[in-house]
Amino acid sequence: MSCDISLGRLEACKQNVGGLKNVYFINYSKDLLSGATITGNVITALASSEDAFKYELKADGNTYEEANENSRDNGTSFFTQTGNLVLKVQDSDTQAELTLLSYGRPHVIIEDYNGNFRLAGAEHGVEVSVSTTTGGAMGDLNGYNISFEGKERNMATFVDSAIVGDASGFAVTEGV
Repeated sequence: MSCDISLGRLEACKQNVGGLKNVYFINYSKDLLSGATITGNVITALASSEDAFKYELKADGNTYEEANENSRDNGTSFFTQTGNLVLKVQDSDTQAELTLLSYGRPHVIIEDYNGNFRLAGAEHGVEVSVSTTTGGAMGDLNGYNISFEGKERNMATFVDSAIVGDASGFAVTEGV
């Protein structure tokens, strides 16, 4: 394997914004990307349909970050993928689903406000932690703080938006 780079990068225009619009949780499958079509680091087709469960994010404080960790001594390099999400309003149905998320190790598609979709935890899934919070003042959050972390060989792969919500790609189930 060659470690030589092959491309530079020009200064980007100031047309992007920060923030996460939605996340989609997918039950873990070791074969998620088996037979998938990946073109230019973008997943453009899946071999079989996968159910994706959509969570809308409208509050501030929703973040996603990837940190590369390297060890010259050990010859290793991997990416830690971390997300922090805020869901407003506590209810029994959401609590039941969040409990199941914390028991599993789902894959996560992150959708940002620039129209980008990326798949975190593609190979190993992510660990999900949930905390319930009710603030001390009337205007404080009553809801859930969710964090997830995955460790992967590669950065989160981009996903073609055309296969999110498509019956032959990631079939999306929305909440109520």
